Amino acid sequence: MPPDPDSTRFCFCIYEAPLPEPTGIAITRSPFAKPLAVTMPIDAKAGCLYPNNARALIEARARGFDNCLLCDMLGNVAELATANVFMAKDGVVMTPIANGTFLSGVTRRRVLALLGEDGVDAREATLGFADFDSADEIFVVGNYRKVTPVRRIDARDLQPGPFFRRARQLYWEFAHA
Repeated sequence: MPPDPDSTRFCFCIYEAPLPEPTGIAITRSPFAKPLAVTMPIDAKAGCLYPNNARALIEARARGFDNCLLCDMLGNVAELATANVFMAKDGVVMTPIANGTFLSGVTRRRVLALLGEDGVDAREATLGFADFDSADEIFVVGNYRKVTPVRRIDARDLQPGPFFRRARQLYWEFAHA
């Protein structure tokens, strides 16, 4: 039976948090997988997705990482537990293709468009863990951190690169216009 609007109560909570400095994060592979659309709604920030993301994040943090790469149930990298992800390799910026297995965030779509409009070869692609293992640079985007570099993936150290710096600059110019 659907909820009765006359008896359903609504609670709205606001959490204020300062914007984190873009000093970088450490990520790892997660043993957990993102669901497919046939298993639950994935095209919204739905409560049914949070438990799976939370257990992936808890597992990664227990191993000393800030966040983790999650694959979809088909074995393709989808996103981090709490953000969308980009990588650059040989002058091309890529983000997992929005194939309906994760929330294609507003910030993700904006950064992809801004880089493309700036003349960067930025595209969606089917990506696996091996692609991120060999990436020249990795950065993450989302509502909380905006555009942040990845400084370490598993045991491999990375430096913030030119594509991260350009994406962040373009995003801030857009946001403050």
